[in-house]
Amino acid sequence: MTALAGSLCVVLAVTALGPFLLWPRTRAGALGVLMAGARRLTALEWIRRSFFFGDRFPEHYEVSGRKILRHLVYRSGTGLLCTLVIGLLGFGVVLAGLLVRGAVQGSLRWDELLTQVVLGSVLLFLDVQGLRSLVALDARLARECFGPSEQELLHRRIDELADSRAAVVQAVDAERRRIERDLHDGIQQRLVALAMLLGRARRGRDPEQADALLLQAHQESRDVLAELREVAWRVYPSALDSLGLEEALGGVSERCGIPVRTEFDVPGPLPRPLETAAYFVVSESVTNAAKHSDATAVSVSVVLDDSTLMVRIQDNGKGGANPAGIGLSGLRSRVDALDGTLYIDSPEGGPTVVTAELPCA
Repeated sequence: MTALAGSLCVVLAVTALGPFLLWPRTRAGALGVLMAGARRLTALEWIRRSFFFGDRFPEHYEVSGRKILRHLVYRSGTGLLCTLVIGLLGFGVVLAGLLVRGAVQGSLRWDELLTQVVLGSVLLFLDVQGLRSLVALDARLARECFGPSEQELLHRRIDELADSRAAVVQAVDAERRRIERDLHDGIQQRLVALAMLLGRARRGRDPEQADALLLQAHQESRDVLAELREVAWRVYPSALDSLGLEEALGGVSERCGIPVRTEFDVPGPLPRPLETAAYFVVSESVTNAAKHSDATAVSVSVVLDDSTLMVRIQDNGKGGANPAGIGLSGLRSRVDALDGTLYIDSPEGGPTVVTAELPCA
């Protein structure tokens, strides 16, 4: 009914505005009037789908004029076809009534009755299938008009993948620069100090001073090994391959300078990219909490909820974490590359909560 009413309105509008649409000087104004009426008709269609069928469409989606006109044309065609199908269904109901009356009166032979029942059943099945197809077509037309089409979603997905790929490349470059800075400013300086201590011990003539220098050099070498091991863990934890995500997160807790309480509820193995992303989210968040937030405790929760891995890190620090920082932006790029979502809530005064939702399917 709405399709027929919309078709009638469009035909009357085009007929009345036809001469003005053909004349170049009045074409723009007439087209504006036509589009205003078309938008009102599609607004009624939006209300109809939302009220009777419970459809939910994007509220801030801007529908183009071409989409509106195409929707009205398609809706007019489906409305006429639906009228024909419903008319055939009504005609079939009348014939079924006549058939029942003839069977009751005994004016039909059993072979004629059986033939009519079979043909009527086949036609009824086709009629109902036609109505179902028209219902599905009507819903599809509404989705394409009041929301992004499949082509628009595909283009949006391509843009998201391009952005996530660029973000991953930037995050990898930033991580490489941080590793180079750690090696240059940390380990390299310690190795220079170690070489100087060994040189002083070799040139010294006092045995007690030489022993003291060697003892200091030994301690410096242990510190260098510990820092080198820490840098290697930040690059990629070997325990993730050999022991799994739970044990690797246990290593993060052991190396942290503040207490870390970990809840791990994942019944089975996870894909390797998912484990790697979850590990780095926890490792970076815990490291930031220990270094920058003045926190005294951190809680980590890794839970598999249906087909989504929920990773949540919360500390009791002073808050104020910058989501645009190198570390957190790199985490966001890792999570986005897996079609996940990263939420960072860090008000001034704390607490800081980092939540990552990683799809497993």
